[in-house]
Amino acid sequence: MRGLIVFLATAGYAGFAPIAPGTAGSVVGLIAAWAIFDVWQLPWHIVVPAFAVIFAASCWISGRAEEIFNQPDSSHIVIDEVLGMIATMFQNPSDWSHMFLGFALFRLFDVVKPFPAGLIDRRMRGGAGVMLDDLGAAIYANIVLRLIVRFI
Repeated sequence: MRGLIVFLATAGYAGFAPIAPGTAGSVVGLIAAWAIFDVWQLPWHIVVPAFAVIFAASCWISGRAEEIFNQPDSSHIVIDEVLGMIATMFQNPSDWSHMFLGFALFRLFDVVKPFPAGLIDRRMRGGAGVMLDDLGAAIYANIVLRLIVRFI
């Protein structure tokens, strides 16, 4: 079970990238978002509950990974970036220009951590804390991408 948790938490070991493991995890998320694009375009009342279940499982996986790595929010844990990228692309266009823009926006908001992501990052511990700040960044990135798609 330990090996499976490490594999999932590190997004197939992308979290062990020697430089920018969060960016490596986001690339895995970008590929995953592209791969599930057709599913992601289903009505929100079908997709959101499924995402919530996967997100909850990822909180548990992240919490166990923190114990394995003996470090809170270890840089090796990148499952949060994977789900963040997937949430960023929720019902947004899947061509590569929009996906690249979504990737850049998500990375920006993940680094800057606007409210409430920064507050969550500083105060919430455990697997939920690992996951929720990236979900906040993804929501910002999704909204900004939608605005760009609509008005530009």
